[in-house]
Amino acid sequence: MEVKDILRITLAQTDLIWEDPAKNSLDYGKKIAQLAGQSDLVILPETFTTGFSMRAYDLAEPMDGPTVNWLLNLSQTSGIAIAGSLIIKDNGLYYNRFVFVTPAGEISFYDKRHLFSIGGESISFTAGDQRVIVNFLGWRVALYICYDIRFPVWCRNLNNTDLMIFTANWPSSRNEVWKILLKARAIENQVYVAGVNRVGTDGNNIVYIGESQIVNPRGEMMAEIHQPACDWLSYEISMRELNEFRMKFPVTDDADRFSIF
Repeated sequence: MEVKDILRITLAQTDLIWEDPAKNSLDYGKKIAQLAGQSDLVILPETFTTGFSMRAYDLAEPMDGPTVNWLLNLSQTSGIAIAGSLIIKDNGLYYNRFVFVTPAGEISFYDKRHLFSIGGESISFTAGDQRVIVNFLGWRVALYICYDIRFPVWCRNLNNTDLMIFTANWPSSRNEVWKILLKARAIENQVYVAGVNRVGTDGNNIVYIGESQIVNPRGEMMAEIHQPACDWLSYEISMRELNEFRMKFPVTDDADRFSIF
């Protein structure tokens, strides 16, 4: 597959209307339609239709439900790939599922591996057990959700990743941790990292201030949405620059080999 050298990424740092999928989808749809021809990939926050609710039984949708179909239609009409997580029911189980759809009608998904047990997520949801890397326009894109970022072994680049995406509902009380871990994952894996976090206050009175950003393999912040604004930010990343850096500083040649069980 031919690799698109410049990938145009848009970060959607938004407030979320608590447990209201229809209203959240409507707001996103208007903005994404306006980005037609200007972006290749839009990244939405974690649980972008509901906020970080534990009411999985009441809010879950099937994969052929309204939100996934809406994502497919919007991606096709706008010509933009769209990625974000939502609450999905599949074979009787509930997942915090990161869905990645393309204008060609392709659907990839990743189920959150590391559930935030402190907040009760492991009670309401089932953990995934598969790493997922999407090939999009020649870029190898690894999908992760929020708490996953704290577990570097799970996120390790095994010479199969160019861009890591972390979609999140990351509270303001741990904001510095979010920013440090985004840089750490980029540096240790020699990849671009895109982190998208929400803003506002959710139905549990937890406050979020965003700090969505794109970090390059050197750990340098290339683009950032300042806290706590609702904003959409587009930025271009380069495969040529990534490969040149890896050739000059081939850290992965000395990396440890391991298996995940």
